[in-house]
Amino acid sequence: MSFLVNVAHWFTTSSHWHGDFGIPHRVFEHVAMSAAAIVAGALVALPAGIAIGHTRRGHGVVVNVSNIGRAVPSLAILALAQQTFGLRGWPGFGARPAFLALVALAVPPLLLNAAVGIEGVDPDVRDAARGMGMTGLEMLRMVELPLAAPVIMAGVRTAGVQVVATATLAAVTAWGGLGRYIVDGFGQRDNVQVFAGALLVAALALCTELGLGTVQRRLTMFREPAEEGT
Repeated sequence: MSFLVNVAHWFTTSSHWHGDFGIPHRVFEHVAMSAAAIVAGALVALPAGIAIGHTRRGHGVVVNVSNIGRAVPSLAILALAQQTFGLRGWPGFGARPAFLALVALAVPPLLLNAAVGIEGVDPDVRDAARGMGMTGLEMLRMVELPLAAPVIMAGVRTAGVQVVATATLAAVTAWGGLGRYIVDGFGQRDNVQVFAGALLVAALALCTELGLGTVQRRLTMFREPAEEGT
């Protein structure tokens, strides 16, 4: 019980809410780095996945990339990137090794869901679009992407939660974010700080899940009326 009291005291200590080492600043660093990694991953994965789903070519590549992405630990990517780039960083994005590890983590679910979402569009709907004289690009923009949006968003949701939860690795490469509390806590043998840091990461990951889940549900609601009207 005294441990939980110490945790509560840690959260109510004024110094933990101000300055570069305060919770708001650490949350900002964590969110900025995670968002940058997801955007970078999306710029790489979504166009490729959409193209593969539209052309129905390269599905095996998507599956293999997804499987490799799940099999290779982020810590291994972090170690390799650290040897290559050192501990240099980009302002707001995190140290390069951590940023690259997070981008690599985000790509597989984004790529897979984009390809599967486009491929999963009803062939009858495609045939109807062709019958209306739509070009391939028009069909992709006006039919396939709107119908596949919930599935694509599910990939963004999965990638977002995974990246936010794993962004604590940035602290291993001497960068910021909420992982700083965990790494510093271990170094100082301060179990209260470790627990508080882990609790903050879990809370942020839960907020990410709820926020992106809400967006996904709304996209699904928009899709259902369109399907009923076809």
